[in-house]
Amino acid sequence: MKGIPVALLLLALVAASSLHDLAAVADSSGAAPDGVCDGKCRSRCSLKKAGRCMGLCMMCCGKCGSCVPSGPYASKDECPCYRDMKSPKSQRPKCP
Repeated sequence: MKGIPVALLLLALVAASSLHDLAAVADSSGAAPDGVCDGKCRSRCSLKKAGRCMGLCMMCCGKCGSCVPSGPYASKDECPCYRDMKSPKSQRPKCP
């Protein structure tokens, strides 16, 4: 009878550990926080039409783990993921 509470406690610890590991995997998906992307995209889109450029840049930044070329004229080679992302229909570069 004394072993049942100990077994339940052990089972609860194993379950909690598994949930913690799942949360860590979900957090490490590579997505960047909005604040990081916002600042980088503002710099990247500072000399372009802000609405369209910011929308595309934020999407690309989020998918590329916050990698955005450093300024409006910076080479896309700084971020290969950003450089290689293509539009599905036209296969043209998607990121500004």
